[in-house]
Amino acid sequence: MQATAEAALGDLNAATASAARDGLLEERRARQTAERSLKLLTMLAEKTRGNLDFTEADLLTDAIGSVRERLNAAPQGGAAQN
Repeated sequence: MQATAEAALGDLNAATASAARDGLLEERRARQTAERSLKLLTMLAEKTRGNLDFTEADLLTDAIGSVRERLNAAPQGGAAQN
């Protein structure tokens, strides 16, 4: 989910090709894709609270923080450029 969000925000990573193929990187959908991924990550954190080990919880918290930070920095019109 983090990789999909980051791909939508302009990062080149393993999820980029798949996201592009699925039309998720089109400017009009990129921010929506990233926001949806953030919501899913946040829901996952809420639903698993108390059931993750420290490493898992930290990974999830870091993913949420990273995507949230990138969304806040991204222009409202579409994907951020790196």
